[in-house]
Amino acid sequence: MTKLKTHKGIAKVTKLRPGKKISINRVGGNHNTGKKSTAFNRRVRKSVLMSKADINRLRKMLK
Repeated sequence: MTKLKTHKGIAKVTKLRPGKKISINRVGGNHNTGKKSTAFNRRVRKSVLMSKADINRLRKMLK
């Protein structure tokens, strides 16, 4: 069986954390942030952990 290739699109936007957790940035913070609320912009800056269902689905793509 051939080796699985890493999905480069997912690899660029995610980070592997200790304990097999995956963090990803929130959406909506790249442009037009002047018209969005400051609370929204602060929230968007922080990364979040992926849900367990998404981790199980995407783990094969990140190998």
